[in-house]
Parts: sequence; structure tokens; C-alpha cells
Amino acid sequence: MTQRILVVLDPDSDTPIATETAIDIAKRTDGELTGLAFVDKDSIGQEATGGGIGSMYYAEKLRERLTEETRQRANELIAQFTERVEAEGVRHTGDRVGEGELVKSLLDEMRTHDLLVTGRESHFYYAEPEKRTHTLGKVLQEAAAATLIVGQTRPAVSRVAVAYDGSAPSARALQKFAHLAPFGTDLAVEIVHVRGSSEADRLASERLRADAAAYLTAHGFETVTTTGIESTHASDRILELAQGDRADLVVSGAYAKSGFRKMIFGSSATRLLEEATVPLFLYH
Repeated sequence: MTQRILVVLDPDSDTPIATETAIDIAKRTDGELTGLAFVDKDSIGQEATGGGIGSMYYAEKLRERLTEETRQRANELIAQFTERVEAEGVRHTGDRVGEGELVKSLLDEMRTHDLLVTGRESHFYYAEPEKRTHTLGKVLQEAAAATLIVGQTRPAVSRVAVAYDGSAPSARALQKFAHLAPFGTDLAVEIVHVRGSSEADRLASERLRADAAAYLTAHGFETVTTTGIESTHASDRILELAQGDRADLVVSGAYAKSGFRKMIFGSSATRLLEEATVPLFLYH
């Protein structure tokens, strides 16, 4: 069960959705929350870099001002988070503003939490909220905890699609989702495997899907079905799951076969992060 939930706080519009989602999960599992806001000094330092000796003084003053503004905004986010969580009667511990190297700080926190809940548009940089980073991709590559990514709408999860290809990352994502059960086990879960067209591919797909279904059933999931999709473009088919009306949540490994091994955590996973219209439960 999901007992410790970490929520990343920043000024984007989906942070309140992440907070409400984390509250819902904590109520369902009797878990506790931790709110974490960042002062990303590395990004601030890059933004305030001076060009010459004469400009170094002004660059330092700009860096100090941006740091203070960011720290103030981060503290405001923590206060808002604490007020909201306490209003819902949910336990919380360790809420704080982190300062330092961003990815390392977040990975350190995730070592002692079961689940990270974050918005898809997280920027992690309050002085310039429109400045996107690749932080989430880097975190997904190494994090000990699973990551739940939400969008602009509070998720009501009753149908889950699990992208499963038998690889170690997809198996770990399946297992993590089953162990944490953040949305309970009274769900309609569909295990989806994208396979080749041969008879051997079909038979192998049936075995993979049957084993995955048996695993979820053993962990108390009440309604589990499986689907084999014949295609040579696995990443496109998985993206279709996350864009259509077939599921309220997609569970996927951050690395998998058929194109999920490129770039920071896979070019296909990057597309999934950027283009999905439903929440994503991702684990490497």
C-alpha cells in the first residue's frame, strides 16, 4: 500500500491537482504526505550570469534577488500545501523548501517515499515558471519510488491500461503498481501487449498477458482483462492508450522494448509524457 507520498510543489496550474490527487490517495491508503518546494540555485545562477568584470557585480545582485524571490514563493507554496492537507485531516510530515542541486535533492527524498505525485507541467523554477527543464526525465531514470504524473484535471480512476511487454522495466512497473495500489484494487485493469504478426508472436503474447493477469489477480485486483495488439509501432499504440477514452490511467515502464531506450528515459516515454491526456504511473 502507498504509505508515504511526496508532492512536488511549484507555481504551475497542475500543482493543485497533484496535491488533491495525493490527498485522495492518502485517504484511501491511510498514508501521509510530504510537500517539497525547491530553490533551484543552479538555474538561478545560469539566469543571472554576467558577461564581464563590470557586470559581475550586477549579476550577483540579480542572483541574490532571484534567490530571495524564489525562496519566498517556495515558502508560500509550502504554507498553502500545509493548510490544504490539514483541512482535509491528512497526516503530513517533513514539508520543506529544498535548496541545492535539484535532481540529487529530489532523488534523495524519493528514497524514503513510495510515490512521487507531480504535475505534467512542473517547471521547478519559480523565478521564471515558463522555463521548462528535463528534471522529471532525469528523475524517472534513477528514482527509487514510482512517479504519478497528473494533468489539469483531478483523476477519477476506474479503468487502468498497463503497457506490458515482458521486459524488466515493464514488469517492475506492473509490480510497483500492484504493491502500492494507489487507487485501490476495485478497478477494471487491461493489460496491453503490442506484438508482432506471426503465430509465435501471438502465442508468446498470450503467455505474457496471462502471467501478468495472474499476478494482478493474486494481488487482489478484481477485474483484469488482456489485449494483444498486432503492430510494428509499439510506442504509437501505447500513446493511443494515453490519449483516448480507453483508460483513466496508463501504467508503463520508463524504459521498455520497441523504442523506449533512447534519450534520457526513452524518446517514446518522452512523447508519452508530453502528449498523454490521462495520468501516467511510471517506473523504471
